[in-house]
Amino acid sequence: MNWQEFTALLVLATAMSFSPGPNTTLSTALAANGGLPRAMRFVWAVPVGWSLLLALCAAGIGALVVAAPSLRWFIKAFGIAYLLWLAWKLSGSRALGQADGAQLRVGFKQGVMLQFLNIKAWLLALTLVANFIAGQSDALQRYAIVAPVMLVYAFASNFLYALAGAVLRHWLAQGQRLLWFNRAMAALLALTAWWMAGA
Repeated sequence: MNWQEFTALLVLATAMSFSPGPNTTLSTALAANGGLPRAMRFVWAVPVGWSLLLALCAAGIGALVVAAPSLRWFIKAFGIAYLLWLAWKLSGSRALGQADGAQLRVGFKQGVMLQFLNIKAWLLALTLVANFIAGQSDALQRYAIVAPVMLVYAFASNFLYALAGAVLRHWLAQGQRLLWFNRAMAALLALTAWWMAGA
């Protein structure tokens, strides 16, 4: 991989990882409600799940998802349903720890599985494989570059969003601020679900 391709990879990784989405929204909300240590289970899960997804796409399995309309619909439908369920649970949380406790349980396992329910994550992984790995004589070496870059970016973006949520935690504890914050995060999750429905 030459430096122009590597630069393009970094630009794509930055744009896709740091723009708001279901992962970063949940990282922020979980840290704001339950604190940074509790959110870290989810923050660690995102790069792990995404790395597994990228490995499947690099192995050729991801192409089956795109080629089979019924399988793609199945992933999309479950992903949308899960995001809407999370949005509903989050929208009613008004006390610190409530969203991360009894109402909204999103830990490591759920974070990993969320990557497989996100059709946009599948399409990004396939884009990376098609543009940087597949058909190249040094495909394994390229994969050995792309996978760690995406892993680092997935962790860094979710950690920074979680850190922002943790910084806001005490400010949000006053009055109705947390309730309105959670409703805003829930609205972002619902918008993401709506966006996925049109993908």
